[in-house]
Amino acid sequence: MAPSVTLRLSTADDQEFLFAVYASTRDEELSLSGWDDNQKQAFIEMQFRAQGQQYSLCYPQADSSIILLDDHPVGRLLVDRMGADITLVDIALLPEYRNRGIGTTLIQSLLQEATCAQKNVALYVLRWSAAARLYERLGFRMVSEDGVYLEMKRTPGEDHQN
Repeated sequence: MAPSVTLRLSTADDQEFLFAVYASTRDEELSLSGWDDNQKQAFIEMQFRAQGQQYSLCYPQADSSIILLDDHPVGRLLVDRMGADITLVDIALLPEYRNRGIGTTLIQSLLQEATCAQKNVALYVLRWSAAARLYERLGFRMVSEDGVYLEMKRTPGEDHQN
């Protein structure tokens, strides 16, 4: 039987898990810093709080979900549906669950939702992130960039290659 990928809304009880997911997305970058473990931990805690504040300020109505694989938490998904576009604010998986098609499945579901709603799906991604290539494969196109981040969109009904 294929694994079941589902979502549940996150709660205050999920903060420790959400921190672990966030920290795992920064491991590679911080391995190059030369910092000791205490410095890395302090930096990650500061950045996690800053990200949470920014998301709350910019996307106050966004749905914050925990990604579950067979009812086991494996990542987080933050989606804002309130604007003209559906915005994929954040998707992150623990390292051992990456490259298994989980993110692709969730993004394809979001694209189906957007098609039904006749909305674009918009996102920002680090230019050098492996996720940028995934988004391109799923039909997103770059609409702007600032040297660090790419703004990408997928328009319903647009021809694309998977």
